[in-house]
Amino acid sequence: MQDPSGMILLVLAGALLVFMMFNSRKRMKKMKEEQEAKQSQTVPGAEVLLQSGIYGTIVSYNPEDLDAPAEVEIAPGVVIKAHSQAILRIVEPIEQEESFDAPANESINDEPNIESAEETRRRLDNNG
Repeated sequence: MQDPSGMILLVLAGALLVFMMFNSRKRMKKMKEEQEAKQSQTVPGAEVLLQSGIYGTIVSYNPEDLDAPAEVEIAPGVVIKAHSQAILRIVEPIEQEESFDAPANESINDEPNIESAEETRRRLDNNG
């Protein structure tokens, strides 16, 4: 007769293997969906975050050729080439509430002018 503890160990190992395979498949499916969503949103004018931590706006991107570099504008007139897989995520614009509590001697417009994705696209189309 076989050792019952060995049989229990074998059943537990099998259950663990099935759980790991199921969990891995689920994770891979989720990653694939996220990658497809990112690819569909990666269009010229979209604001992105690169894996290096740099924020920028897509100037050109070829979704069919992932080895081709994406051109990303990181400041007005400053365009860099980055590997298409270096795009970490698309940045959703955050609506900022304007505060009108500034003292009379302070200017409200002390912040630099930040372009929206649409403004960047128009400016690049006019310059190119």
